[in-house]
Amino acid sequence: MEDPEKKKKKEAKAKEKEAKKLKAAQKAEAAKLQAQQSSNAPKKNEKKKRDPREENEEDYVDPETPLGEKKQLSSVMAKQYNPSVVEKSWYAWWEKSGFFVADAKSSKPPFVIVLPPPNVTGALHIGHALTSAIQDTMIRWQRMSGYNTLWVPGMDHAGIATQVVVEKKIMRERKLTRHDLGREKFVSEVWNWKNEYGGTILKQQRRLGASLDWSRECFTMDEKRSQAVTEAFVRLYKEGLIYRDLRLVNWDCVLRTAISDIEVDYVDIKERTLLKVPGYEKPVEFGVLTSFAYPLEGNLGEIVVATTRVETMLGDTAIAIHPGDSRYKDFHGKFAIHPFSGRKLPIVCDAILVDPEFGTGAVKITPAHDPNDFEVGKRHKLEFINVYTDDGRINSNGGPEFEGMPRFKAREAVTKALQEKGLYRGAQNNEMRLGLCSRSNDVVEPLIKPQWYVNCTSMAREALIAVADEENQRIEIIPKQYAAEWKRWLENIRDWCISRQLWWGHRVPAWYVTFDDDELKELGAYNDHWVVARNEEEAQAQASNKFGGKKYQLSQDPDVLDTWFSSGLFPLSVLGWPDETEDLKAFYPTSVLETGHDILFFWVARMVMLGIRLGGDVPFRKVYLHPMIRDAHGRKMSKSLGNVIDPLEVINGISLEGLHKRLEEGNLDPTELAIAKEGQKKDFPNGIAECGADALRFALVSYTSQSDKINLDIQRVVGYRQWCNKLWNAIRFAMSKLGDDYMPSADVIPDTMPFSCQWILSVLNRAIDKVVSSLEAYEFSDAATAVYAWWQFQLCDVFIEIIKPYFASSDSSFASEKKFAQDALWVCLDTGLRLLHPFMPFVTEELWQRLPRAAGCFRKESIMMSEYPSVVTSWANERVQHEMDLIESAVRALRSKRDSIPAKERNQRLPAIIHCRTGEVACIMKSRDMEIHTLANLSSLEVVDEIDAPPVGYVGAVVNENVTVYMNVKGAINVEEELKKLRKKKEELHKQHEMLTRTTNATGYKEKVPSHIQEENVAKLASLMKEILSIEEASQHLEREIVADHA
Repeated sequence: MEDPEKKKKKEAKAKEKEAKKLKAAQKAEAAKLQAQQSSNAPKKNEKKKRDPREENEEDYVDPETPLGEKKQLSSVMAKQYNPSVVEKSWYAWWEKSGFFVADAKSSKPPFVIVLPPPNVTGALHIGHALTSAIQDTMIRWQRMSGYNTLWVPGMDHAGIATQVVVEKKIMRERKLTRHDLGREKFVSEVWNWKNEYGGTILKQQRRLGASLDWSRECFTMDEKRSQAVTEAFVRLYKEGLIYRDLRLVNWDCVLRTAISDIEVDYVDIKERTLLKVPGYEKPVEFGVLTSFAYPLEGNLGEIVVATTRVETMLGDTAIAIHPGDSRYKDFHGKFAIHPFSGRKLPIVCDAILVDPEFGTGAVKITPAHDPNDFEVGKRHKLEFINVYTDDGRINSNGGPEFEGMPRFKAREAVTKALQEKGLYRGAQNNEMRLGLCSRSNDVVEPLIKPQWYVNCTSMAREALIAVADEENQRIEIIPKQYAAEWKRWLENIRDWCISRQLWWGHRVPAWYVTFDDDELKELGAYNDHWVVARNEEEAQAQASNKFGGKKYQLSQDPDVLDTWFSSGLFPLSVLGWPDETEDLKAFYPTSVLETGHDILFFWVARMVMLGIRLGGDVPFRKVYLHPMIRDAHGRKMSKSLGNVIDPLEVINGISLEGLHKRLEEGNLDPTELAIAKEGQKKDFPNGIAECGADALRFALVSYTSQSDKINLDIQRVVGYRQWCNKLWNAIRFAMSKLGDDYMPSADVIPDTMPFSCQWILSVLNRAIDKVVSSLEAYEFSDAATAVYAWWQFQLCDVFIEIIKPYFASSDSSFASEKKFAQDALWVCLDTGLRLLHPFMPFVTEELWQRLPRAAGCFRKESIMMSEYPSVVTSWANERVQHEMDLIESAVRALRSKRDSIPAKERNQRLPAIIHCRTGEVACIMKSRDMEIHTLANLSSLEVVDEIDAPPVGYVGAVVNENVTVYMNVKGAINVEEELKKLRKKKEELHKQHEMLTRTTNATGYKEKVPSHIQEENVAKLASLMKEILSIEEASQHLEREIVADHA
């Protein structure tokens, strides 16, 4: 006769093969069913006798769906989840069906988000993907929750970025500069480029599933937005908030324009360093402090100064010393002589700028080329001499010896000239920060220029109060720590330079009046000759009114406005301002502004300032600031490191060769290219697997709990793609168990259902509560974790496993349980998919469409238009949850014992004993015999409340102070190792007991600690002692096993 144990092993292996399609778990059956052994063979035959249509591969393939029509699904669900197949066709149908469109006349409460307008030149990067994932999660959740949702898409004209792209294009293709073309033709070229190539990024948003209202798509330079920009400038000018002044700006000599602070990247230089600078054949030296002497008037000696920009000495107009520096007490009121121009330089005393302990204690002052010197120049009424042309050459003010030289060649020439005059005093390494333009990579030059400015003082005060006034807070910043940064920025705000010397952008709506009798004919020479108007006709009328009958010429300012000015108006302009449109009435202020914390001041603060002043209210009620994305190692993403992640490559997948090809198509030099390729090879040795948009979105949202930086590991995205397959298989299992004729009940009553059904509905209810409350608190990661945990650990790992016996048995007594299990399963899938939809729109739509429809209930056409789950009071059942927690704890302990035996023996059904130390717990365990059997895969289970010593061959595990489990492993584990584990756990529990005992015996404990905490601690001590005693029992049992083995 065949050995019974061998026979069992063979059966277990056969059943595992049979259940491959259904997660290798169909063998889990009710342990008490005598029919189980005999039912194995028929099930094996049934598996072989598959429906013939399942053998037809075409049945698994979705029919081709015409663009914009509802997706046609295959007659049989595919065996595996395929993101490219699942995510096909749904978006075009959603868009064509008008599901994204908001109604300004709706009676529903509004929920409005404005998409931060990406640059027209841009392609989708991982930061955009994070923004879209978070915002679409909010929009879909609120749409399903009954709100009139509006998510406005727009695109920014990106003045500098776009002009640079088109300039490079015409140079590459026609060897022409914009100046060769002239302004009108060049701007026409930019519009042509925008119409042909621009806006790619908005098309890519569709691939992410972003449910934007495309009917309201706008562009910051379209007619309506341009009207808003002009109107805003005119109104602010009339209110005295916009003015023109001569000040220092960040100047880019390549682009020949002022640039904003955010467009300046700083490089830290430790010592003498050679850097490539646009326009120079040879690298330029930085990180060097050059010392030279100025001769004093009247041959009284010399004064030595030092600088990292020796060429700027051509514009020096003074030398500053500290008034208390005794070395220079005789120099007060004296003059130095400029060695090249002969200009007299006053020696001024300035305690604010000069540190007598630094260097020589004497500082050269170039008011027209240094921010600190500019302030000194104003304090001491010094001359401001600009020595640069707009393209960074020395002008006539620099003297004939240097005129026409590029500034960094002049650096060498000035040094040589100083040496020839015997004034050079040496050079040394100097640590410094060098500002580079992020667009051109040119070294930023401080330059004095007449520009238009916004006086921000009063508007900043209003914006500060909107956040800081706790009693009447109008804007909440999330996370809260950024409110301090908001305060710091706005309390120290400077006036905003809004003019740029570009051709692409909103032309400044200001005209200059030149009179025939003006001595100076240069545009802008007289600051009182400007008129600001909405158009030239209005400007003519203003000029005639202001200047009487004088003869004049009218010329519009050639400058354009800072891109941030138009984007600062975006929440107003996208809704139709300055007109009183229906959209403006219905949707302003918007609900929330979601963006990166890096532009809190540059964009968010300016929107608030302009919104309050021009719109009469704050532009949004909440500001949510997401973290910045880094690579898995915490490094900033950089093309030169090869760690830039293109979201479309994550969605579609890409080989390592494909990643290398993308780098080769860029503009990296050979050394950088080699480093970048090596970085890609290290991080993505096999390329990037196809993950799909749903997995990428879910991963990005789940990362948002990571402070101010996200270290993005692509393997986590891959993990969520595999999890999508788990969802897919859960639905496949459900469809196989529900059957073609299943009709869901209109309502479920948990009290009438089996224990497992009551439990899954109760924990689903708890998950709904957690997800909704987390979304309301903008804790997106917590919401994602809650919905994931329910699907993974409760529905798939427990409930689907625990109900399999109902479907595996032909016992008629299980008929009602089977129907209840079907109903609970359907409710879980329907509710769970709706709960998950805002995070993963594509796969949830596809799976939801496959579910049977409930009898007599109207169902929305799409899951995105259905109702978002809300808490159902009747589903909550704390008692059932408590019982299942006990069961799961016991099952985990039994599984841990099973995991310690050799892998080839783990699939066997094994007998177990549960020792319960209270009658209540014993009663629960006995009543849940079938659930424990199924989840722990047992051959038999005995629940006892007294046990002298478990039978030989059993090993124990302490679950808690009331429960110990034993499993018969038949000598398959190392008993001595198990004993070591128990002793280690006993030591840990003793330490906990001792620490808590010390706490409760501490002086003043009874007087200071609340009574309910004291009661909890008493209970904890008792529980720990019971658990220690339980471990001692289990240890004694193992010790007896060891003695028996050695006897």
